[in-house]
Amino acid sequence: MNIQTQVQLKPFNTLSLDVTASHYLKVHSTQDLVDGLDYAKQQQLNVLILSGGSNMLLPQYIHALVMHMDIQGIENITEDEQSKTIRVAAGYIWHDFVLWTTEQHLYGLQNLALIPGLVGASPVQNIGAYGVEVGEFIESVQVYDRQIEKFDTIFAKDCDFSYRHSIFKDNPNRFVITHVTFKLLKHPHLVLNYGDLRQAVGDEQTAENLQKQIIQIRQSKLPDPKDYPNVGSFFKNPIIQQQVCDLLVEKFPYLPHYPQAQNNAKIAAGWLIDQSGWKGKQHGMVGMFHKQALVLVNYGQASLTDVQATYRAVQHDVYQKFNILLEPEPVLFDETGLIRSHLE
Repeated sequence: MNIQTQVQLKPFNTLSLDVTASHYLKVHSTQDLVDGLDYAKQQQLNVLILSGGSNMLLPQYIHALVMHMDIQGIENITEDEQSKTIRVAAGYIWHDFVLWTTEQHLYGLQNLALIPGLVGASPVQNIGAYGVEVGEFIESVQVYDRQIEKFDTIFAKDCDFSYRHSIFKDNPNRFVITHVTFKLLKHPHLVLNYGDLRQAVGDEQTAENLQKQIIQIRQSKLPDPKDYPNVGSFFKNPIIQQQVCDLLVEKFPYLPHYPQAQNNAKIAAGWLIDQSGWKGKQHGMVGMFHKQALVLVNYGQASLTDVQATYRAVQHDVYQKFNILLEPEPVLFDETGLIRSHLE
């Protein structure tokens, strides 16, 4: 175990915020994880689990032990004629894993290509795109439970998966994800009913072409964090009651909306932001991207304070026009490494 001090985290968060951690550990194994947690306990430090850094907002200084997950490996568990079950380590890059599944003729995750981050973070947000959520293909999640100080397996039915949500989001200081077990299909089942996906895929309805089109669509709309530091989609698509949606559509006929369970509807946050005048607009060093209004970009040397000022201005203008409060997706951390509400 190699604990480092006063470590710069700018290379490890995709919004490129200038952040210094008082203590830092790269976790290569489950033993590193246990040793790191013991160290934090002895030193009375909070623990911040860092994955791909693609869905987090960090202050300029963090007095905590930042544990950077880098456990690697893929293990075959079981298979039958219809599916194959594999266990993937938390430190594996998500997009590389999706590409690997397609090369192995394993199907289900192609719609989730090019999402930034690591495999271990995928269940936390129940990442989703183009009509698919990762929770549909997760069989179980392997964790270290800090409450009982033991390794454990949580099966999908107990993960409480819903839109951008899971049990891991409810208990961020309890579970550390070490591996994720996926049950993937051996025969393609293409999900093409989202946006212009069917048209993009055209007559070549293969998983390989679907993945290719997803990558091209995302690259055409979403900026590469290396060029434009960002955390992907910054706001959740609001889910509202169908009757509220109907009233909005009467007033704004072009509002993109999608039916949901329990007589609800999901509406497009990007469209609301665009209609509020924020697409391509900057507020100091931070702004909403000119090709995709849902993406907040750090155009300079922005701090967390700059980011908060911008997204709160966006929230204000959208609320003024549509009476809908947009909820940020990224997780907000404070100076002690603990998660804070965006409403505080």
